[in-house]
Formats: sequence, structure tokens, C-alpha cells
Amino acid sequence: MVDYLPDDAPSMQAMDLMEKEFDTPIANARVMVRDVSITEALAYKEKLKAIEGVTGVTWLDDVIDLKKPIEMADQNTVETYYTDDIALFSITIRDGAEVETTDQIYNLIGEENAISGEAVDTAVSQKMAGQESLNAALLLIPIIIIILVLSTNSWVEPVFFLTAIGISVVINLGTNIFIGEISYVTQSVAPILQLAVSLDYAIFLLHSFQDYRKQVSDPKEAMRLAIKQSFPAIAASASTTFFGFIALTFMDFGIGADLGVNLVKGIALSFISVIVFLPALTLMFYKWIDRTQHKPLVPNFKNIGKWVMKFRIPSLLLVLVLIVPAFLAQSQTTFIYGTGEHPESTRAGADAAAIQEEFGQNTPMVLLVPKGDMAKEEELVQHLKELPNVSSVISYVSTVGSAIPPGYLEEAATEPFYSENYTRITLNTETGSEGEKAFSLIEDVRDTAESYYNQVHLLGESVTLYDIKNIVEEDNTVVNLLTVITIAIVLFVTFRSISIPVVLLLTIQSAVWLNLSVPYFANQSLVYVGYLIISTVQLAATVDYGILFTEYYTKLRQEMPAMKAIKKTIDDKVFAIFISASILSSVGFILSLTSSNPIVSSIGLLLGRGALLAFLMVVFVLPAMLVLFDRVIEKTTLKANFYKGKGTHDEV
Repeated sequence: MVDYLPDDAPSMQAMDLMEKEFDTPIANARVMVRDVSITEALAYKEKLKAIEGVTGVTWLDDVIDLKKPIEMADQNTVETYYTDDIALFSITIRDGAEVETTDQIYNLIGEENAISGEAVDTAVSQKMAGQESLNAALLLIPIIIIILVLSTNSWVEPVFFLTAIGISVVINLGTNIFIGEISYVTQSVAPILQLAVSLDYAIFLLHSFQDYRKQVSDPKEAMRLAIKQSFPAIAASASTTFFGFIALTFMDFGIGADLGVNLVKGIALSFISVIVFLPALTLMFYKWIDRTQHKPLVPNFKNIGKWVMKFRIPSLLLVLVLIVPAFLAQSQTTFIYGTGEHPESTRAGADAAAIQEEFGQNTPMVLLVPKGDMAKEEELVQHLKELPNVSSVISYVSTVGSAIPPGYLEEAATEPFYSENYTRITLNTETGSEGEKAFSLIEDVRDTAESYYNQVHLLGESVTLYDIKNIVEEDNTVVNLLTVITIAIVLFVTFRSISIPVVLLLTIQSAVWLNLSVPYFANQSLVYVGYLIISTVQLAATVDYGILFTEYYTKLRQEMPAMKAIKKTIDDKVFAIFISASILSSVGFILSLTSSNPIVSSIGLLLGRGALLAFLMVVFVLPAMLVLFDRVIEKTTLKANFYKGKGTHDEV
């Protein structure tokens, strides 16, 4: 996640400065070894140092003189590294070498000891990304095939759907080589999301082809008519999703662009595959579809429209009652800005819990201030030690002492603390890597340091997450606004109406707010990246249901009264929308169940729940709104040509 922060973020500037000034970077992992004496712990330290990928190891001997009895040293400092024959090492693992290095550390320390930290989180996430995508696909494809078999009258038609979209997914994954690298979040989410979102296009086309086969004897002519008839719906669905994902690329936090670019490529490739490849494939093998026909496996949905419309007023009233609390609740949810905690059922989660139990929470923070004034430095260190949640402060004046000028000592003794221009002060804090306490402490440390120096730089995991929080909160407004505006423009062009885009966006946006309010009412924290992505993805992906429904309704409305048109629309289209929603929902829930990565799992749960809520809104609330605002829609739609016969509004 750190790699996706913009270069001008304060923590990134501080990191660049420290890399330039100091050879030893900040620690990004903690290793706990049980049942060791001080001598044995020092031997472990050397073994850890010797591992390829470990660039630094800090332990008790770096902060106190072990030639003197440790009872005489500051006990808070000692207990940060060594207590009850348990040693805790702070180590730095080179960026990019997390997987190989943590594997070697596991081999060294065995099952009974533990390792945790930022580098471990990265290693676990990278390791699991490919495997979990495969697990999700293995679970998902049979479920999608079952759903598609239920929705079609041929055993091989689902294979055509999956082949057309599957090929575009594979091509999309292949084109990532031109980008160079992608996030493991994108690797886990994008292929499955592309499959779920764009499967509709193939379903629209082949269903249309089957309808025309009943009217036209020549399969090529039937396909030509099917493309002509379904193209506007497919283009509108692809456009809303395409522009919704483009909005993600405007995020300052680079994960949005990473995922957005992948999904935009995916939607474009799926669209081309359905319009170009699928017709060719179908015309080559349409006889297979004919030979594998089966009776409908799902009962007819006739007269469901009549039943649904009985609930139109209660449905509208329920949404009106829920919409304001849902909107307020989704804006009050507490967020996690990092990857979140690994479950304790995993080695990473169990190790983190074990280290916290023995040594408490510890998140190191590094402060860089201008070098030169040792008296001021000593005063600052004392002030920092007094701050709440600071367990120890490691600096030259606290380790060596201000009485001995640095010039009298060897470079090896001063190198951790002084560069040519800066003093480095390391704070061990008792907060987690994020949250109210951690972020409040960052502000306190910065304010304290700025009361002594004009130029201060702060870095560490919690500082990075503090920057992510500030940046993504600004991104949220931009992305949501862009998503709504671009989708509104596509809807305006599609329906040539002012009111229909408002009705559709209100319907789907209400489902988004209801979805995102659940964590608040359940008193759960939500991974912010998941929240930001889903508020765009759910709107962009599920507005298709509304487009399909409304397009069919407006055509029928030219031939019959509003109530009759809406009932027939529900009867004819509820099954198609249910199939689409069930596929997207299955994708979400399976991602949630199969991923140990909290970001991916969070996106999955929100997507699964969001697709179901969008389906309910389109089936129960959208029809009620279309009927209620029938006159307004007619007056604000270009060439509406609504039916003017007797009973047009009587039934309404």
C-alpha cells in the first residue's frame, strides 16, 4: 500500500530523505524468540543478520551497554527488547524480498517462535494472491455454470458465455506485462470482478440470438439482428461500468488507478469479445446449442409483476424511512486504512497475537530533525518520552549521552543516529499501526518536534497510514462525484431523458448507502480501500439492472398504460436481472470466504451484499418510482411517445 502513496506525501518525502541520509532503514518486522539467555539472543541476532534480504537487526545491545548489569539500565527500554528470557528483535527486510526472507526466518525460528509486522503482512498477501484467486475461481466457475444452466435452455450455452468472457479475462491479465507490475489486491479482485460484471453482455446477445432464431431461418441473419437489437443495451451497460471504473483512476492514492486501469481494460476487452468473437463462435457451433436443448429448469415468472406492484407503496415508504439513517450511518463508519489484522487461525495472525501478549503493541516511529544542537536535541528527547503511549525513545543523547561529543567516537557508534545533516530519533510507541490513538500521537510528536525545529520529518507504518487516511478521504469525494456524473451522462444519452437518470441513480445509490451503512450498525470497522472501491464498483456494475429494466419498460410504455407496462416488465425481466445479480453476489461472497487478505475479503462481502440490495431495489422500488413519476418522465424525455389510450393513468 505504501508504494501507492503520491511522491509528495509527507511520509514518502521523509522516507526518501532517510534513505538518502542514512544507510539503515526503519524496522518493518519483529521477531520473538523464547527461552534464550542474553548470549543466545546475541547469537540469534547474528543468524538473523546473515539471512539474505535482512538489511538490519536492532536489539538490546544497540540501545544499552550489555557489559554493565541490565538491572542498572532503564527497565522500560530493557523490557522493549528482553523480558522473562524472551528476546524481541526489530528487523528490516528489504523491499521486494519479503516472501523469500520471511520464509528463511520461519525456518530459523521454528513453530514455537513468532514474527510479525508490515513486511510479514506484505509477504502473506503476495503469497496468497495467486492461490486465493485460483481457489475463488475453482469455487466460482461451477456456481456460475449452475446459474447459467438454470437460466438457459441449452447445456452448452453457458460454455459459450464463459469462453467469450474467459478469453477476455486472460488477454487482460496478459496485457498487464506492459504496465510492469500490479497490486496483489488488483490481482485478486480484477479478473473475478471482470468476469462477473461483463457476463451480462454475453447473456444479452445470446438470448437475443435465440429469440431471433424463432423468427428467422438463417442463423447469420438472426445473429445480425441480435447484434443490432442488443448492441444499445450492451453498449450502455459497458459504458456505465467503463466510466465508473475510470473514476477510480483519478484517485491520488495509486491503488485506485492500478485497479481502475485493469478493470477499464477488462470491460473494453469483454465488450469487444462479445461483439466480435462471440458471434463468430456461436455461428460456428450453433448446432451444438440446438442438439443440447433441454426443458426450462426454472418455473415461469408470469404474474410476479402483479404481486410485486401490490407492495409498491410499502416499498417506497420503507426506503424513504431507511435512506436518511443509511446515508448518515455510512458516513460515520470507522475505517481501517491498512491491510487490517490477519485472522488468528493463520500463522501471521497467531504470531502477531503472541508477540502482542508478551511485549504489548509496538509501532516504531522515526523522527528526523536538523543536526547540530545537542542541548536542544536532549530537551526534545525528554519531552518526547513524556508523551502518552511512547514506551521508549532511542537517540544518541539517550543511548550514548550528551556528555560525549560524537566526534570522539567511531563512525559505527554514531552512524545509527547522525548523518551529515540530520539527527535520527526512534520512538517505540504502544499504539497499534492505526486508529485514533496512533493518529493522535503522530500529531503530538510532530507538534512537539516543530516547537524545537523549523524542519521535521516523520516516518513509520503509522505515519504512512495517517497519510493514506488524509489522501483517500479527499479521493472519496472526487471519485464518487465523477462516478455519478459520468454514469448520469451515459444514462442521459441512452434514454434522452432528464428524469430517468435521476430515478435510476437514486435507486442504485440508495442500495449503495444501505450496503455501506451495515458495518456502522453492526459496530464493525471497514477497510477503507474496500469502501472506496465498492462505492464506485457497486454503482457502476449494478446500474445495468436498472438500464435493462427501464429500457424494456419505456418501449412497452409506448404500447400500453403504465401499470400494465410495469407488470409485464417485471414478468419478463426479473429473471434476467436475478441471474445477473446472483452471479455478481456469488462472486462477492466467494471472494469474502476464500481470501485471507482483509482488503479483498472486505470488497467481496460488500460486493455480495450490494448486488443483492441492488436487485431488491430494482425489483421493488424502481417500478414504484417509474409508475409514480410516469407523467414527469413523459414530459422530460425526448420523443417519449407514451401510450395515450384510455386508462393510461387510471390504473396508476
